[in-house]
Amino acid sequence: MAKVSPFLDPGVHTAQNGLAIVHLSRDNLEPVILNGEVGAADGYAEGRVINTRFGSFPHSTLIDQPWGSQIRASVVDTGTRGRKRKPDEEETAGVGSAAATPKNVKTATSGFVHVLPPTPELWTTSLPHRTQVVYTPDYSYILHRIRARPGTRIIEAGAGSGSFTHASARAVYNGYFSDSNGHMAKESSTGKVFSYEFNEDRFHKMQQEVEDHGLSGVVEVTHRDVYNDGFFVNGQSPDVDCVFLDLPAPWKALPHLSRGPRSPLRKDRSVHLCTFSPCIEQVTQTVEVMRRLGWMDIEMVEVSHKRISVLRERVGLNMPTERGSNQSAYDVAEAVQRLREVEGRFKEFHGRSLKMDVVDDVDMEEEGDANVTENGVNGSNAEGTTKPPFMLGRLIHRTEPEIKTHTSYLVFAILPQEWTEEQEAAAFEKWPCGNENKVIGSIGKEARKQEKREMLQGKKKKRTKDDNEGASAGRDAKKPKLEDP
Repeated sequence: MAKVSPFLDPGVHTAQNGLAIVHLSRDNLEPVILNGEVGAADGYAEGRVINTRFGSFPHSTLIDQPWGSQIRASVVDTGTRGRKRKPDEEETAGVGSAAATPKNVKTATSGFVHVLPPTPELWTTSLPHRTQVVYTPDYSYILHRIRARPGTRIIEAGAGSGSFTHASARAVYNGYFSDSNGHMAKESSTGKVFSYEFNEDRFHKMQQEVEDHGLSGVVEVTHRDVYNDGFFVNGQSPDVDCVFLDLPAPWKALPHLSRGPRSPLRKDRSVHLCTFSPCIEQVTQTVEVMRRLGWMDIEMVEVSHKRISVLRERVGLNMPTERGSNQSAYDVAEAVQRLREVEGRFKEFHGRSLKMDVVDDVDMEEEGDANVTENGVNGSNAEGTTKPPFMLGRLIHRTEPEIKTHTSYLVFAILPQEWTEEQEAAAFEKWPCGNENKVIGSIGKEARKQEKREMLQGKKKKRTKDDNEGASAGRDAKKPKLEDP
């Protein structure tokens, strides 16, 4: 039985040697392989530690925690970290041995993080970039358009950093099935992703990633130049239902994706294709080759993704000095009130009165308690009820300054199914051709001319008859009427 991937079934809790996503902030995520072995690592007596601007988090505090838990920072003992030890200390130091006793971890007050299960969306945000990645708005739309679903088989040419690989593996997964050699059986109905990578370094890293994430039974990575060598795996056709090409020149790989005896595509159904190109010149050449090879329903799409942040704007002189608060006057009344307070303290300090020309010219009503404002500290409204802190301020929305996506053009196409002679005969038997009536091709050219002559003669006779009837009615109208005696 293959190892179940945490991307497909993460379970309920974090586990030893399992993958977890540490959520630091909205756009700051860190993937971590949790290792809670007893002993020191990197100079820490608590073992492996994640250091962030929110504090230090030993791996032991992240293991066996429910997904989504809030983990408080810990006070860690750096031990010999940062200090060069003497040769005799290296032999006797217990901190560097695997048999060191575990140290009790104390909670710090610096901050916290959340531990989340790995998903393709979180992995796309946190993965180590080896190339430009396909972001969630793009690959979600691509998987929808190429009809990826549980049980389908996908070709992905250009694995890169593995963003689309993880998303497509989740889309096609419907269980594991392996033969005696551990390879996916060809006759299996289990979904599979056939990923191809030309760069050898990226291929080895991608292969190791797939194995570490437990996706070996769903994803098969191949080191291949698909331009020249095609898409066959171990001399056999992968029989895929859909194709995704993230290549610099996708038109060079299209001849290997046509119908024929050496085709990697399924023969019993139509195949959907998507190419990912950043330049319109690439799109032009790709579409030209697609039309020559028989691809149909060709369409180009551009996805533009923009995120809108909804928040409360807290403005006022009485707001606490915290993040998200604007320390400026909310309105003119609050500004004048603060000016009166400042001038009052000034007069009290110096013991003499000052002329306040600016304030005396302003006619304003008595405000009472300065803190009772819409955006005040106590958050009291007109009815006197106190608002919770998260309800203070006006509700506003702002668009993000830049679009977080890879600007590119998506070209979609469909290659129809190629019918066999048996299918043609069955269709001819069900819908016979040549016996239709009043259909072009069922009668000869002379017979069609004769039918047209007869039709025109019938129209001429009808027109002549109508003219005769009209002339007769006119003559009857001109006859003088005889008066009654």
